[in-house]
Amino acid sequence: HGIPDPGYQYGGELDSAAVVVNEPVRRGRVTGTDLLPRFADAIDLDVYGMGCDGLAERTAGTRRPIRIWGDMPTGRLHTAMARRRCYLHPIRWTSLGPSLIEAMQLGMPVVGLATTEAVEAVPPEAGFVSTHVDRLVDALRDLAHEPRWARQLGKQARKAALARYGLPRFLADWDRLIEQAIDN
Repeated sequence: HGIPDPGYQYGGELDSAAVVVNEPVRRGRVTGTDLLPRFADAIDLDVYGMGCDGLAERTAGTRRPIRIWGDMPTGRLHTAMARRRCYLHPIRWTSLGPSLIEAMQLGMPVVGLATTEAVEAVPPEAGFVSTHVDRLVDALRDLAHEPRWARQLGKQARKAALARYGLPRFLADWDRLIEQAIDN
């Protein structure tokens, strides 16, 4: 991936986690929709993405709110995400989504399932990645109560995302590949 840098925007002033997922009802377990109520035990969730119709009904009765914002333009999405305390990545099975990398570039700490490329994308100093949902719930709860710590993790997340997934690195790799192909 080569993701354009939206810039450091992290505020983290809202005690909630941003979740970006497309078609969470139709895709269900693939996108971790079934886990959202468990995560809402620890922190309010703000869900963004296309095709969120029916998600409120699917996740009704949680201890803390799950607010569904739906799809919005990228600039507004980034601004909204950056106000949340952390980014929750509940995805079980899909390619590495740009929203995870964008959240890191915004300066958000990450809590996510240790699936797909998330294990490689999120270093330990940038957040929490685990296959144990209870550990992730605890991490969300800790971040909700420790805004300074969340900010520190988010700064490391941004640093890692820019180094590995930044557009300059991506373009340099392509330039190098093209030069090699021309030379051969």
